[in-house]
Amino acid sequence: MNLQQCIDIAQQNNITVRQGQLTVANSDLQLRQSRLNLLPTTNFQANQGVNGGRSINPQSNEFVQQTIISGSYQLNASATLYNGMVLRNTVKQNDLSLKASQEELTASRNNVSLTVAQSYLNVLTGQEQLLVAQRQADVARAQIDRTQKLVNAGSVPESNLLELQATLASNELDIVNAQNTLDLAKVSLLQAMNVPINQAFEVEPINVPDPGLNPYTENVQQIFDIAVGNLPEIKGADLRVKSAALGVQVAKGGLYPTLSFNGNLSSIYSSAASKQQVPNGSIQQTQQIIAFYTDPTGAQQPIYATAPGYDTRNITYIDQLNNNFNQSLSLFLRVPIFQGNLSRNRITTAKIQQQNAELTAQNTRLTLRQQIETAYTNMRAGANRYRATQAQVVSLERAFQFAESRLNAGAINATDYSIAKTNLDRARASLVQAKYDYVFRTKILDYYQNKPLSF
Repeated sequence: MNLQQCIDIAQQNNITVRQGQLTVANSDLQLRQSRLNLLPTTNFQANQGVNGGRSINPQSNEFVQQTIISGSYQLNASATLYNGMVLRNTVKQNDLSLKASQEELTASRNNVSLTVAQSYLNVLTGQEQLLVAQRQADVARAQIDRTQKLVNAGSVPESNLLELQATLASNELDIVNAQNTLDLAKVSLLQAMNVPINQAFEVEPINVPDPGLNPYTENVQQIFDIAVGNLPEIKGADLRVKSAALGVQVAKGGLYPTLSFNGNLSSIYSSAASKQQVPNGSIQQTQQIIAFYTDPTGAQQPIYATAPGYDTRNITYIDQLNNNFNQSLSLFLRVPIFQGNLSRNRITTAKIQQQNAELTAQNTRLTLRQQIETAYTNMRAGANRYRATQAQVVSLERAFQFAESRLNAGAINATDYSIAKTNLDRARASLVQAKYDYVFRTKILDYYQNKPLSF
């Protein structure tokens, strides 16, 4: 697997990244809901009931002694016309919160990438150190074969051979230690990827530049200035400050009046009002006496009132709903006067949250500068250590070649040869460690400058 594949798997499996994705999804949901809150709300209500015994006819509002089936239906709509810009400021605040969550998710991904890159380089370091140990063991074996022949010929004492065999045993121990270090580095990489370790795993080598050929040219201030404008950690912190400022405006909206518009459509039905009287154009005499008149005989005769005639007919369910259909429109104004100082306490809380967000942003910048200063100092120290170790290896290689020639000539004993070889082995292992350490330090500085993590 190459580095990018390892990073992709780690970002896919990392719990923190997945939690960040859920945070972004939740922030997006809150933003969409706050936008929907700007739209009018509508509700439909229906009620169906049965009343027995003495009941009220909902149509005539009279008491009747019968079982009545009744129903009522309402469609309500309301819209907020003004509430101190609470709804619109909430939309803006949630939009900033979503952007901040996205930046924080990007920062989490970057941190995972750096962790994987360091573990990946540790594996490569372990592989090179293992190769160095194996090569040194091969050199020791070759020297033992040569010394064995010289001992057989009587040219050198057998103590030289025994000393070289002890050196080979030490080299073989170095191989075991290097293999263990490599295995642990692989385990660390797999754990950074959240992948089980019970599988065959190899990493592709990368072309590591020579630290001595490409010195790092940017200084601390240049790196910091670029990082402040590009790093998602800084962007996210600044967005949180803006979001908190809008939170103050949302809280202040509680001090302003609220004006809303309401509309209502309704109708009722009752089985007690299933019949109605319709005028038929006729006139009917009632039993009500309204006056008297004197007939020709002198007798008093009553005059009865008349009333128009009616026909009784059934009222259908739809007709009843149409007859009882009602419409209403209203404006509702709510003016806050005193609410136990609730709104002002909310404003104070929002201001405290804003100040806390500002301090968090300042602390993020301070931490960033300190991290850059530390990383830059480590990079400089790594470069110096690499150059010094490289020079040491060159010198020790010459010393070893000279010691090997003198051992072959019988001018020195095997102990002096083993010392020279051990010093060279240690220097080569240190050079490998210094090289990859320096490269990783430069990649950290590249990350602060928003450069891609590649080699």
